[in-house]
Amino acid sequence: MRHGFLSVLVMVALVSCGQKTPPPPEASAAPTQRPSEAQLAQLNTYPRFGDTDPHEWTGRGPRSYPIHGIDVSRYQGEIDWREVRQAGVSFAYLKATEGGDVADPRFTANWSGAQRAGVQRGAYHYFYFCRPAEEQARWFIKHVPRDPNALPPVLDMEWNPLSRTCTKRPDGRVVRAEARKFLALLEAHYGQRPVVYTTVDFFSETGIGKLRGTEFWLRSVAGHPRQVYPGAHWRFWQYTGTGVVPGIEGDVDLNVFHDSPETWLRWSGQL
Repeated sequence: MRHGFLSVLVMVALVSCGQKTPPPPEASAAPTQRPSEAQLAQLNTYPRFGDTDPHEWTGRGPRSYPIHGIDVSRYQGEIDWREVRQAGVSFAYLKATEGGDVADPRFTANWSGAQRAGVQRGAYHYFYFCRPAEEQARWFIKHVPRDPNALPPVLDMEWNPLSRTCTKRPDGRVVRAEARKFLALLEAHYGQRPVVYTTVDFFSETGIGKLRGTEFWLRSVAGHPRQVYPGAHWRFWQYTGTGVVPGIEGDVDLNVFHDSPETWLRWSGQL
């Protein structure tokens, strides 16, 4: 999901502009079953990955969170998913589609490879503002299987200033309306409310955080989300785009899940 054009300077300048978001739905409201000691023992927790351009975290950094994962696309090439799993990766979000006419050529291999290796996986869609939300939702549904064991799908919304085909920047009202349409169509099809991934400038400029009943995945590579997105509630935090994980050649995005291993098992449908 990292596209190289967001800078630390932009992120710092926008720290004070974050929109407050309503708290997400309680992940543990429905299930009451507690995880067994065996289930907890099988989890990969507190892994330590490399980073080719690490940030010196002050206060609470990503290593304080137990559940870590990655997001990948064709740019990571062929992935050794068993090695990825053994390295401590608990989840992976895989790019599936973009706009209304681009499908990631590595998605099918990644989708099956992650499953075989025992990595919890989900799919994400990169949104373009030059096509209607309904068209993009149908494109995603066409390429991503309906699997009750998969993680909720993700809508990736950010500005596309380097795009060759679409650099539109609609106002926040239009952005939120398009997001609602996309989320509703995917929720109806997959039976899961999608998570929304976004970046500092997009979050600040569009008010995307106002979407009700929606969980967020926030990118913040130079500060904790509570500093960079004041008042925002988040489920995932993408803390670097230059991670090093065994089984993957080159840089990869690294992420953490917000809550405890027990909550992770419930939220990801493993209980």
